[in-house]
Amino acid sequence: MRGFEYANPTTKEQAVALLGGSWSEAEVLAGGTDLLSLMKDDIIHPKRLVNIKDIPELRAIKATKSGLSIGATATIQELLDNARIGRVYPALAHAAEGITSPQIRSMGTVGGDLCQRPRCWYYRAGFGLLAKDSSGEPLVPSGDNRYHAILGNAGPAYFVNPSSLAPALIAYGATVRIHGPKGPREVAVEKFFMAPQSDSAREYDLKPGEIVTEIVVPSADGTKSATYEVRQKEALDWPLAAASVALKMSGGKVASARVVLGHVAPTPWRSTAAEEALAGKAITEDVAKAAGEAAVGGAKSLGRNAYKIQLARVAVKRAILEAARGGAR
Repeated sequence: MRGFEYANPTTKEQAVALLGGSWSEAEVLAGGTDLLSLMKDDIIHPKRLVNIKDIPELRAIKATKSGLSIGATATIQELLDNARIGRVYPALAHAAEGITSPQIRSMGTVGGDLCQRPRCWYYRAGFGLLAKDSSGEPLVPSGDNRYHAILGNAGPAYFVNPSSLAPALIAYGATVRIHGPKGPREVAVEKFFMAPQSDSAREYDLKPGEIVTEIVVPSADGTKSATYEVRQKEALDWPLAAASVALKMSGGKVASARVVLGHVAPTPWRSTAAEEALAGKAITEDVAKAAGEAAVGGAKSLGRNAYKIQLARVAVKRAILEAARGGAR
């Protein structure tokens, strides 16, 4: 690992001042479960790490009049230990439960989960975020693309978004609060993620010098929700496909729905087609199956990842059925 400076601010204003104006100058350190691995592999090499774990206001999980506030440095374990989240926001609890490593649960943070970098093995091997060879040709379409995107994969990004929590937060209509040199701003979690167009871009709407401070989740009273993930193994690993669903019911029928797929596209993928397939209908196995079919209607295999289309279809169907049953932990 290359040498670096270490800064330990106690306010978000101090943290922002220490971050500077470029990614190469400084990176935010929260749990460090992803950042330090990237530094050890020399994928990134910031000159300074700015530790935000000692900023008290970034740690709290609290109920609010309008729903729930989750501090960016709250850990995955603290999400799991929060009884209100398990009771009122089961889709979020299900997603957190999928992170099975006790070490990562205790160190990994909510903000870090949203801002972690892609797990694409081309990126992790040093071929760049968009995985190109020395001549500038993309490596993924003609290479080993078993775990790459089946949606939004027309290029130049082919990786899948690795966040475990983002699909559930998008299903609930959550918002990210950000603090930077120009002060605070907010962006919907759904709009926070983006497919980069260059290797120097990031996969989320966060500029150098900014930090995520809080995630605000609206009230989920009367909402039925669940997350369903398809995995290769029970030990710690990222899902092959996942779906988070939030349903608002009226008279036994779906008044409105939000269906979000994870680990199948460069961004968490909201499926309006699946939502339309549910609208105005009572939830049955056939209706859930039809919504699953609609969710992958535009999916495209890159060659070796066609199996993910079926997995995503099943994840949506089972998340819908689980949500209809109440989705309780």
